[in-house]
Amino acid sequence: MKLTVLRLDDIPSPVLLQGNSRIAYRDPAALYHEGVFRLFFTLTETEADGRIYMYTATSESRDLLSWSEPRKLTPRDRSLNYSSPGNVIRYQDRWVMCLQTYPRPNGEKYGNHTSRIWKIESRDLVQWTVPELLLLKGSEVPIEQMGRMIDPYLIEDKDESGKWWCFYKQNGVSLSYSYDLEKWTYYGHERAGENVCILNERNEYVMFHSPENGIGIMRSLDLKSWTHQQPVLTLGQQEWEWAKGRITAGFVLDCRNVAGIGKFLMFFHGSGPEDEQVIFDTHSCIGIAWSDDLVEWHWPK
Repeated sequence: MKLTVLRLDDIPSPVLLQGNSRIAYRDPAALYHEGVFRLFFTLTETEADGRIYMYTATSESRDLLSWSEPRKLTPRDRSLNYSSPGNVIRYQDRWVMCLQTYPRPNGEKYGNHTSRIWKIESRDLVQWTVPELLLLKGSEVPIEQMGRMIDPYLIEDKDESGKWWCFYKQNGVSLSYSYDLEKWTYYGHERAGENVCILNERNEYVMFHSPENGIGIMRSLDLKSWTHQQPVLTLGQQEWEWAKGRITAGFVLDCRNVAGIGKFLMFFHGSGPEDEQVIFDTHSCIGIAWSDDLVEWHWPK
């Protein structure tokens, strides 16, 4: 199915989902399937009494212009706060999404030490199963000893079909592998920021990650040895009041074969004008940029 938007320049603003004093949109992941773009993201809501709840939510578009009203996929529970969907993969006959819990039961600013990685599954990208905890340190490690884990991402090994890797924020970025998405083996960790996204491009892994500000890029042939690329991407941050505080959580979707697109799309979130430490739970927006080569990036002016 062809898109209504035949030129990315028709998009009037880099902001796709606009946060406000009550709502923040964060941590985007994207999927294109059967003519529909689906964004999955953290939806943070401040309720009338000041209490804050986080959800994994989704919005759809056929043209990158009009987006459906966000729909929550996870329950209202501050002791869980399912959020930060990493990506959605096709596994056997179903879709699998990885995500985190970010518990803030006592009004903590950030997710506490019980933050963990989970997965949910779907047959139709509409109805999703109850979340299942991923034992990324192996079944022999007690859950309470796994350590704080956030921001997952799943990718199949480029050299060994059926071997899946889960990257997640712990000691930099940690990684574990599995052959069935059930039994996991811890592999190690590497120096990197949060919100990892990894592509297999020309038989090389390209990692996008988030340092203190901006989106960093790392490359590897084997997941063991990584090179850090310079500079860190900040896109149009200097001109964007809505992202002056921080640009982060870049998710890159390969749309080179999508009619009307023909490029890599990057979805990210920006906070501003104050730093995220000031407005962590409000005003964050999801933005868009694009590239032909993962080096030079462009966005709506």
